[in-house]
Amino acid sequence: MEPVAVVETVFPPLKRGQLTTLQVNLGYICNQSCAHCHVNAGPTRTEMMSTDLLALVPQILERHSIPCLDLTGGAPELHPGFRALVRQARSRGTTVIDRCNLTILSEPGQDDLAEFLAEQGVCITASLPCYSAENVDQQRGDGVFERSISGLRQLNALGYGTGDPNRQLDLVYNPLGPVLPPPQQALEADYKDVLGGLGIRFDRLLTLANMPIQRFAKQLERSGDLQRYQALLEDSHNPDNLGAVMCRQLISVDWQGHLYDCDFNQQLGLPCPGEVRHLRDLIHLEAVPLDQSIHTAPHCFGCTAGAGSSCGGALQG
Repeated sequence: MEPVAVVETVFPPLKRGQLTTLQVNLGYICNQSCAHCHVNAGPTRTEMMSTDLLALVPQILERHSIPCLDLTGGAPELHPGFRALVRQARSRGTTVIDRCNLTILSEPGQDDLAEFLAEQGVCITASLPCYSAENVDQQRGDGVFERSISGLRQLNALGYGTGDPNRQLDLVYNPLGPVLPPPQQALEADYKDVLGGLGIRFDRLLTLANMPIQRFAKQLERSGDLQRYQALLEDSHNPDNLGAVMCRQLISVDWQGHLYDCDFNQQLGLPCPGEVRHLRDLIHLEAVPLDQSIHTAPHCFGCTAGAGSSCGGALQG
Protein backbone atom coordinates (compact mmCIF):
# COMPACT_ATOMS: atom_id res chain seq x y z
CA MET A 1 0.00 0.00 0.00
CA GLU A 2 1.52 3.31 -1.09
CA PRO A 3 1.63 6.18 1.42
CA VAL A 4 -0.82 9.01 0.94
CA ALA A 5 0.58 12.52 0.65
CA VAL A 6 -1.26 14.74 3.12
CA VAL A 7 -1.39 18.49 2.61
CA GLU A 8 -1.70 20.04 6.06
CA THR A 9 -5.13 21.59 6.46
CA VAL A 10 -5.85 24.27 9.04
CA PHE A 11 -8.80 23.41 11.27
CA PRO A 12 -11.44 26.20 11.41
CA PRO A 13 -11.19 28.51 14.45
CA LEU A 14 -13.48 27.78 17.41
CA LYS A 15 -14.55 29.74 20.48
CA ARG A 16 -15.91 28.52 23.80
CA GLY A 17 -19.60 28.81 24.64
CA GLN A 18 -21.34 28.29 27.98
CA LEU A 19 -19.44 25.83 30.20
CA THR A 20 -21.65 22.85 31.06
CA THR A 21 -19.14 20.07 31.83
CA LEU A 22 -15.99 19.74 33.89
CA GLN A 23 -14.22 16.60 32.71
CA VAL A 24 -11.63 15.41 35.22
CA ASN A 25 -8.99 12.78 34.52
CA LEU A 26 -8.25 11.26 37.94
CA GLY A 27 -5.17 9.36 36.73
CA TYR A 28 -3.80 6.84 34.27
CA ILE A 29 -3.92 3.64 36.34
CA CYS A 30 -6.26 1.12 34.73
CA ASN A 31 -6.92 -2.59 34.95
CA GLN A 32 -6.81 -2.79 31.13
CA SER A 33 -4.36 -1.80 28.37
CA CYS A 34 -6.52 -1.23 25.29
CA ALA A 35 -4.99 -0.93 21.82
CA HIS A 36 -6.94 2.24 21.00
CA CYS A 37 -6.39 4.02 24.35
CA HIS A 38 -5.42 7.63 23.67
CA VAL A 39 -4.11 8.16 27.22
CA ASN A 40 -1.84 5.07 27.25
CA ALA A 41 -3.51 3.93 30.48
CA GLY A 42 -2.67 0.60 32.09
CA PRO A 43 -1.96 -1.34 35.29
CA THR A 44 1.62 -0.05 35.57
CA ARG A 45 0.76 3.66 35.41
CA THR A 46 1.07 5.50 38.71
CA GLU A 47 -0.03 9.07 37.86
CA MET A 48 -2.92 10.11 40.12
CA MET A 49 -4.57 13.40 41.13
CA SER A 50 -3.49 14.64 44.56
CA THR A 51 -5.90 14.98 47.49
CA ASP A 52 -5.44 18.77 47.51
CA LEU A 53 -6.40 19.13 43.86
CA LEU A 54 -9.32 16.72 44.19
CA ALA A 55 -10.72 18.90 46.98
CA LEU A 56 -10.92 21.86 44.56
CA VAL A 57 -13.30 20.09 42.18
CA PRO A 58 -16.54 20.40 44.24
CA GLN A 59 -15.67 24.02 45.01
CA ILE A 60 -15.29 24.81 41.31
CA LEU A 61 -18.55 23.04 40.44
CA GLU A 62 -20.29 25.22 43.04
CA ARG A 63 -18.57 28.49 42.18
CA HIS A 64 -19.28 28.28 38.46
CA SER A 65 -22.62 26.41 38.65
CA ILE A 66 -21.32 23.65 36.39
CA PRO A 67 -24.13 21.10 35.99
CA CYS A 68 -22.07 18.05 34.97
CA LEU A 69 -18.93 16.35 36.32
CA ASP A 70 -17.44 13.83 33.88
CA LEU A 71 -14.94 11.47 35.53
CA THR A 72 -12.41 9.64 33.42
CA GLY A 73 -8.97 8.00 33.58
CA GLY A 74 -7.55 5.29 33.28
CA ALA A 75 -10.17 3.67 35.40
CA PRO A 76 -11.37 6.62 37.53
CA GLU A 77 -12.85 4.25 40.10
CA LEU A 78 -9.33 3.15 41.12
CA HIS A 79 -8.58 6.58 42.59
CA PRO A 80 -8.93 6.35 46.40
CA GLY A 81 -10.92 9.61 46.42
CA PHE A 82 -13.36 8.62 43.68
CA ARG A 83 -16.29 7.75 45.92
CA ALA A 84 -15.96 10.78 48.19
CA LEU A 85 -15.84 13.07 45.14
CA VAL A 86 -18.94 11.43 43.67
CA ARG A 87 -20.83 11.86 46.96
CA GLN A 88 -19.88 15.53 47.21
CA ALA A 89 -20.90 16.28 43.63
CA ARG A 90 -24.17 14.38 43.85
CA SER A 91 -25.06 16.04 47.17
CA ARG A 92 -25.23 19.39 45.38
CA GLY A 93 -27.29 17.98 42.52
CA THR A 94 -24.49 17.78 39.96
CA THR A 95 -24.88 15.13 37.27
CA VAL A 96 -21.94 12.73 37.51
CA ILE A 97 -20.77 10.62 34.57
CA ASP A 98 -18.48 7.67 35.28
CA ARG A 99 -16.56 6.53 32.20
CA CYS A 100 -16.46 2.90 33.18
CA ASN A 101 -14.71 0.02 31.40
CA LEU A 102 -17.13 -2.53 32.96
CA THR A 103 -14.41 -5.02 33.92
CA ILE A 104 -13.56 -2.78 36.89
CA LEU A 105 -16.82 -3.99 38.45
CA SER A 106 -15.28 -7.43 38.96
CA GLU A 107 -11.85 -6.31 40.15
CA PRO A 108 -10.78 -7.30 43.68
CA GLY A 109 -11.91 -4.66 46.18
CA GLN A 110 -14.62 -3.33 43.83
CA ASP A 111 -17.35 -5.85 44.71
CA ASP A 112 -19.74 -3.12 45.87
CA LEU A 113 -18.88 -0.57 43.16
CA ALA A 114 -22.00 -1.19 41.05
CA GLU A 115 -24.22 -0.78 44.13
CA PHE A 116 -22.43 2.46 45.03
CA LEU A 117 -22.93 3.92 41.55
CA ALA A 118 -26.62 3.01 41.59
CA GLU A 119 -27.12 4.40 45.10
CA GLN A 120 -25.61 7.71 44.04
CA GLY A 121 -27.53 7.88 40.76
CA VAL A 122 -24.32 8.07 38.70
CA CYS A 123 -24.69 8.03 34.91
CA ILE A 124 -22.50 5.29 33.46
CA THR A 125 -20.86 5.61 30.07
CA ALA A 126 -19.39 2.17 29.49
CA SER A 127 -16.88 1.06 26.90
CA LEU A 128 -17.98 -1.87 24.76
CA PRO A 129 -16.33 -1.36 21.36
CA CYS A 130 -18.28 -4.16 19.69
CA TYR A 131 -20.98 -6.75 20.40
CA SER A 132 -18.63 -9.47 19.14
CA ALA A 133 -16.51 -11.26 21.76
CA GLU A 134 -13.71 -11.78 19.23
CA ASN A 135 -13.48 -8.09 18.32
CA VAL A 136 -13.68 -6.85 21.91
CA ASP A 137 -11.01 -9.27 23.13
CA GLN A 138 -8.78 -8.34 20.19
CA GLN A 139 -8.92 -4.67 21.12
CA ARG A 140 -9.09 -4.89 24.91
CA GLY A 141 -7.59 -8.23 25.96
CA ASP A 142 -8.60 -11.88 26.38
CA GLY A 143 -11.74 -12.41 28.43
CA VAL A 144 -12.76 -8.74 28.46
CA PHE A 145 -16.02 -9.33 26.56
CA GLU A 146 -17.23 -11.98 29.01
CA ARG A 147 -16.33 -9.79 32.00
CA SER A 148 -18.01 -6.80 30.35
CA ILE A 149 -21.24 -8.74 29.87
CA SER A 150 -21.06 -9.80 33.52
CA GLY A 151 -20.67 -6.14 34.52
CA LEU A 152 -23.66 -5.14 32.40
CA ARG A 153 -25.76 -7.82 34.07
CA GLN A 154 -24.80 -6.40 37.46
CA LEU A 155 -25.89 -2.94 36.36
CA ASN A 156 -29.13 -4.18 34.80
CA ALA A 157 -30.01 -5.96 38.05
CA LEU A 158 -29.69 -2.58 39.81
CA GLY A 159 -32.07 -0.85 37.39
CA TYR A 160 -29.60 0.55 34.86
CA GLY A 161 -30.63 0.56 31.21
CA THR A 162 -34.38 0.93 31.81
CA GLY A 163 -34.79 4.56 30.79
CA ASP A 164 -34.54 5.81 34.39
CA PRO A 165 -32.49 9.06 34.31
CA ASN A 166 -31.00 8.10 37.68
CA ARG A 167 -29.80 4.81 36.20
CA GLN A 168 -28.54 6.01 32.82
CA LEU A 169 -26.42 3.41 31.02
CA ASP A 170 -24.81 4.31 27.70
CA LEU A 171 -22.41 2.12 25.75
CA VAL A 172 -19.50 3.40 23.68
CA TYR A 173 -18.45 2.01 20.29
CA ASN A 174 -15.25 2.82 18.48
CA PRO A 175 -13.91 1.16 15.32
CA LEU A 176 -11.12 -1.39 15.42
CA GLY A 177 -9.08 0.28 12.69
CA PRO A 178 -8.57 3.48 10.66
CA VAL A 179 -12.19 3.96 9.58
CA LEU A 180 -15.06 6.20 10.63
CA PRO A 181 -17.83 4.80 12.84
CA PRO A 182 -20.98 3.62 11.05
CA PRO A 183 -24.26 5.55 11.54
CA GLN A 184 -25.00 5.64 15.27
CA GLN A 185 -28.75 4.95 15.14
CA ALA A 186 -28.43 1.86 12.92
CA LEU A 187 -25.56 0.47 14.95
CA GLU A 188 -27.48 1.04 18.19
CA ALA A 189 -30.29 -1.11 16.81
CA ASP A 190 -27.78 -3.87 16.04
CA TYR A 191 -26.30 -3.63 19.55
CA LYS A 192 -29.74 -3.82 21.16
CA ASP A 193 -30.68 -6.80 19.04
CA VAL A 194 -27.52 -8.80 19.75
CA LEU A 195 -27.10 -7.84 23.41
CA GLY A 196 -30.83 -8.22 23.98
CA GLY A 197 -30.37 -11.85 23.03
CA LEU A 198 -27.97 -12.07 25.98
CA GLY A 199 -30.50 -10.41 28.27
CA ILE A 200 -28.64 -7.08 28.32
CA ARG A 201 -30.37 -3.67 28.35
CA PHE A 202 -28.85 -0.22 27.83
CA ASP A 203 -30.16 3.25 27.03
CA ARG A 204 -28.03 4.65 24.20
CA LEU A 205 -25.08 3.74 22.02
CA LEU A 206 -22.46 6.46 21.51
CA THR A 207 -20.20 6.12 18.47
CA LEU A 208 -16.73 7.66 18.74
CA ALA A 209 -14.04 8.04 16.12
CA ASN A 210 -10.54 6.94 17.09
CA MET A 211 -8.18 9.89 17.37
CA PRO A 212 -4.81 9.57 15.56
CA ILE A 213 -2.82 10.26 18.72
CA GLN A 214 -0.81 8.33 21.32
CA ARG A 215 -1.19 4.51 21.31
CA PHE A 216 -3.54 4.43 18.30
CA ALA A 217 -1.26 6.73 16.29
CA LYS A 218 1.70 4.42 16.95
CA GLN A 219 -0.40 1.48 15.81
CA LEU A 220 -1.24 3.36 12.60
CA GLU A 221 2.41 4.23 12.06
CA ARG A 222 3.41 0.57 12.32
CA SER A 223 0.78 -0.42 9.77
CA GLY A 224 1.57 2.49 7.43
CA ASP A 225 -1.97 3.92 7.78
CA LEU A 226 -1.39 7.12 9.76
CA GLN A 227 -1.32 9.56 6.84
CA ARG A 228 -4.17 7.76 5.10
CA TYR A 229 -6.36 7.98 8.20
CA GLN A 230 -5.60 11.67 8.71
CA ALA A 231 -6.51 12.28 5.07
CA LEU A 232 -9.80 10.42 5.60
CA LEU A 233 -10.66 12.63 8.59
CA GLU A 234 -9.89 15.82 6.71
CA ASP A 235 -11.71 14.74 3.54
CA SER A 236 -14.76 13.81 5.65
CA HIS A 237 -14.88 17.15 7.51
CA ASN A 238 -18.46 18.40 7.91
CA PRO A 239 -18.60 22.11 8.87
CA ASP A 240 -22.13 21.59 10.24
CA ASN A 241 -20.53 19.78 13.19
CA LEU A 242 -18.50 22.79 14.33
CA GLY A 243 -21.31 24.24 16.46
CA ALA A 244 -21.74 21.06 18.47
CA VAL A 245 -18.17 19.88 19.16
CA MET A 246 -17.67 19.09 22.84
CA CYS A 247 -14.82 21.57 23.42
CA ARG A 248 -17.26 24.47 23.14
CA GLN A 249 -19.01 23.49 26.40
CA LEU A 250 -16.33 21.47 28.22
CA ILE A 251 -13.08 21.99 30.10
CA SER A 252 -10.77 18.99 30.51
CA VAL A 253 -8.57 18.69 33.62
CA ASP A 254 -5.52 16.43 33.83
CA TRP A 255 -4.34 14.62 36.95
CA GLN A 256 -2.02 17.53 37.76
CA GLY A 257 -4.82 20.11 37.56
CA HIS A 258 -3.86 21.65 34.20
CA LEU A 259 -6.72 22.76 31.94
CA TYR A 260 -7.34 21.80 28.32
CA ASP A 261 -10.10 22.31 25.77
CA CYS A 262 -10.64 18.55 25.46
CA ASP A 263 -9.25 15.21 26.57
CA PHE A 264 -7.37 14.79 23.30
CA ASN A 265 -5.59 18.14 23.62
CA GLN A 266 -4.71 17.08 27.15
CA GLN A 267 -2.84 14.03 25.86
CA LEU A 268 -1.02 16.13 23.28
CA GLY A 269 -0.02 18.80 25.82
CA LEU A 270 -2.00 21.55 24.08
CA PRO A 271 -3.24 23.81 26.92
CA CYS A 272 -6.18 26.18 26.88
CA PRO A 273 -5.22 29.53 25.35
CA GLY A 274 -5.19 32.51 27.69
CA GLU A 275 -4.18 32.92 31.30
CA VAL A 276 -6.60 30.41 32.88
CA ARG A 277 -4.47 27.26 32.80
CA HIS A 278 -5.05 25.43 36.10
CA LEU A 279 -7.78 24.36 38.53
CA ARG A 280 -6.45 26.93 41.00
CA ASP A 281 -7.11 29.65 38.42
CA LEU A 282 -10.75 28.57 38.18
CA ILE A 283 -11.27 28.71 41.93
CA HIS A 284 -10.34 32.40 41.95
CA LEU A 285 -12.10 33.33 38.71
CA GLU A 286 -15.37 35.25 38.85
CA ALA A 287 -16.68 33.59 35.69
CA VAL A 288 -15.36 31.34 32.94
CA PRO A 289 -14.88 33.67 29.95
CA LEU A 290 -17.14 33.14 26.95
CA ASP A 291 -15.85 33.40 23.38
CA GLN A 292 -12.36 32.30 24.43
CA SER A 293 -10.36 30.78 21.59
CA ILE A 294 -10.00 27.00 21.57
CA HIS A 295 -6.67 25.32 20.81
CA THR A 296 -7.17 23.39 17.56
CA ALA A 297 -4.86 21.11 15.56
CA PRO A 298 -5.15 18.50 12.75
CA HIS A 299 -6.50 15.79 15.08
CA CYS A 300 -9.62 17.96 15.62
CA PHE A 301 -10.91 16.72 12.26
CA GLY A 302 -11.66 13.47 14.12
CA CYS A 303 -14.52 15.29 15.86
CA THR A 304 -16.03 16.82 12.72
CA ALA A 305 -15.60 13.96 10.23
CA GLY A 306 -18.79 12.41 8.91
CA ALA A 307 -21.57 12.41 11.51
CA GLY A 308 -19.16 13.91 14.04
CA SER A 309 -17.75 12.50 17.25
CA SER A 310 -17.69 13.64 20.86
CA CYS A 311 -17.77 12.30 24.42
CA GLY A 312 -21.54 12.21 23.90
CA GLY A 313 -21.37 10.24 20.66
CA ALA A 314 -22.24 11.33 17.12
CA LEU A 315 -23.10 14.99 16.60
CA GLN A 316 -25.70 14.25 13.92
CA GLY A 317 -28.44 11.63 13.79
